[in-house]
Amino acid sequence: MSLDGTKLQIDLEEGERWRRTLNVTVPADLVELERSNIAKKLAARIKLPGFRKGHVPKGVLEKRYGAALKKETLDAVIGDAYREALARQSVHPISEGEVENVRFEPDQDLTFSISFDVQPEFEISRMGGFSVERPNIAVDDDQVDQVVRRLREQNSTWAPSDEGRPQPGNVVSVEIERIEERSDGEAQPYEFILGHGEAIPDIEEAILSLEVGAVSDFIVKFPDDFANEEQRGEEQHLRIKLTGRRVQDLSEADDAFAGSLGEFESMADLRGKLRKDLEKEAKDQEEGAIRGQLLDFVVEANPFSVPESMVDRYMASILGNAKELPPEKLAEMKEKLAPETERAVKRILVIDRIADGQNLRATEAELDERIESIAESAGQTSAQVYTSLQRSERMEALEREITETKVFDFLKEQSEIKDA
Repeated sequence: MSLDGTKLQIDLEEGERWRRTLNVTVPADLVELERSNIAKKLAARIKLPGFRKGHVPKGVLEKRYGAALKKETLDAVIGDAYREALARQSVHPISEGEVENVRFEPDQDLTFSISFDVQPEFEISRMGGFSVERPNIAVDDDQVDQVVRRLREQNSTWAPSDEGRPQPGNVVSVEIERIEERSDGEAQPYEFILGHGEAIPDIEEAILSLEVGAVSDFIVKFPDDFANEEQRGEEQHLRIKLTGRRVQDLSEADDAFAGSLGEFESMADLRGKLRKDLEKEAKDQEEGAIRGQLLDFVVEANPFSVPESMVDRYMASILGNAKELPPEKLAEMKEKLAPETERAVKRILVIDRIADGQNLRATEAELDERIESIAESAGQTSAQVYTSLQRSERMEALEREITETKVFDFLKEQSEIKDA
C-alpha cells in the first residue's frame, strides 16, 4: 500500500519509563481505497460457482468475504500508518508496538493508538570521585585441600559392600513400595547417594537403619517445603528394601595421583598449580567486586529510568525456558528478581554510554591483538581463531569484553581504589 502520509493526523504522547503512544487518524477515503485494492486482488484469485474467475460481483464478494476484507484492510492500513507515523515523528521503537483503541465504521475515519518503548536518553554528569574498596580474598591451604578432595572424588571408583549399614555418601539401591489399606502397591527401584538430598529425610533415615538385603516397613512424613505442594505434610506407609550399597574408594593423594591428572611431577607440583588457579580466581573476584561498586556508584549518581521491555527481555534471558513453571511461581520469581534485573540493565546502559561518550569502543587493532594472544595460547593461527569466533558468534562478545575492560580502566582512574 502506498499511503499518503500527509493526510494522517498524528499525535505523540510521552509516558513514563520511555513509553511512547502514537494516536493516529486515517481519513476514510484512504481506508476505502485500500479496501478496494484488496477486494480487487481477492476477486482476481477466487472462483465461485456460477461466476468466471476474476468476475465475482462486488456485492457477492462483500457478502461472503466482508469480515475477512475488513480485517485485512485494517491490518494493512494500521501497519502502513504506523510506519509512516514513526518516520514523521522520528521515533525508533525498541519493543513491539501494542495496538489499542481501534475505532472504525464504514465511511468514517479510522483511529487507533499504538504504544511502544524507546531507547532511554540520559546524561552521565559524574563518573568519578568515589571511594571503592578492594576486597581481600585470601587463598589458604584449606581451599587447596578442598580442590584436591574434589579431584579425588571425581577420579574415584565405587566398590560394592554387603557388610554393615550404609553411611552418608554411599550409593544405595533400594526398592520402595507404598502400602495401601486394601492392597499392596508395586515396588519401585531407586538408586541415589545418601546425604545429597535426593530423597526426603525420613526415607534416608529409614535406609540408614537397614543392612543389605533387609526389608522393613516405615511411616514417613513429607516435609512442609516439599516441591509437590499436594504432598507437603503427608504421611505414607512404605516398605523399603535395601538391595545394595556401594562405597567410594578414593585415590591416595600421592605423586602417582598427581601424575594421573596431567604433567605433574609430584603432589607439590599439583598443589602449586591449584593454588595459582585459585589465586587467579580470587583476583578476578576482587576485580568483579570493584567493577560492581564503580557501576553502582555511577548509577546512583546519575539516576535515570529504564523501559519495562528492556527489563522483561533481560529477565527472560535469566529465567531461560520458564514455560513449564506454574504461573504463580513464575510471577513470584519475577517479582523477586525485578530490582536486581533493573539494576543490571542500568549497568549495561551506563557502560555503553560511557564507551560512546569517552570513545572507548574496541578498535579493530585491539581486536586483532586479542585474537593473536588467544591464538598463541591455544597453539593456533589467528585465522583459525577468527574463523572459530565467527562460526560460534562470539566475536561480538569479545568486542564487548575489550570495550568493558577499557571502560572500567577509565572509571578506576577517576576514583580512589583502596584495600579493605
